[in-house]
Amino acid sequence: MPRFKMTVEYDGTPYVGWQRQENGRSVQSALEDAILLLTRETVKIRAAGRTDSGVHALGQVVHVDLTRAWEPHKLRNAVNAYLMTGGETVSVVEVERVSEGFDARFSALRRHYLYRIISRKSQLAIEAKRAWWVSKDLDHEAMHEAAQMLVGHHDFTTFRSVHCQAKNPVRTLDRLDVTRSGNLIEIRASAQSFLHNQIRSFAGTLKMAGEGKMTADDVRVALEARRRSACGPVAPPEGLYFMQVDYPADAGSAGIDAEKALQHVGDEE
Repeated sequence: MPRFKMTVEYDGTPYVGWQRQENGRSVQSALEDAILLLTRETVKIRAAGRTDSGVHALGQVVHVDLTRAWEPHKLRNAVNAYLMTGGETVSVVEVERVSEGFDARFSALRRHYLYRIISRKSQLAIEAKRAWWVSKDLDHEAMHEAAQMLVGHHDFTTFRSVHCQAKNPVRTLDRLDVTRSGNLIEIRASAQSFLHNQIRSFAGTLKMAGEGKMTADDVRVALEARRRSACGPVAPPEGLYFMQVDYPADAGSAGIDAEKALQHVGDEE
């Protein structure tokens, strides 16, 4: 069966998260239902990472197998037409035909996330549900210094949800940068995989560093404690964006050792 890779963006506000659930509408169900209406095929889409309720995406990647060898641009346009008709806040940005060796989840080399904080006295109007509003002024340089304590290969037990189902809390964090432009503070994180609530846990802890309530050394001590209670508050979902997934150039043709790959993939955000 032809396999298609789709790059998807969505406003996560109205959804219970990426994964199909019984308690509400999900991004996965929106896409699968649109494909069903188009093709009359019941499909199950695999995504590069699961996102929680309220989390957004600009570069989520999924793959799906269909019986028809669609031209990619026609498949994109047709699925989008059904998504629009259904009032979904989901859009397929790009479609590529790939080989059956490609797996949106297991072929991924690196995932990139962005967390947005708007630090100002006035509440948000246009950016409501698009960023975390913090009324206090934050020191982004102190946040960046603290963030560097988390970069590298660590046991991230402190910074994962108690409901995280990953067997191993050890991950390699390639990047955690904090920058500022006016009132907007951006936290950018990159790694092969993340634990459940890991980035939102980072953001909540780094906010405390920005307020002067934690130092970089305090963050290092919290990491080394390997204890959830040492983490700052978990930041709200509306500031988090799944930005991009990196794949090897030959991901569409290379075979994937699923058992080996599974050891490095967690719950995501």
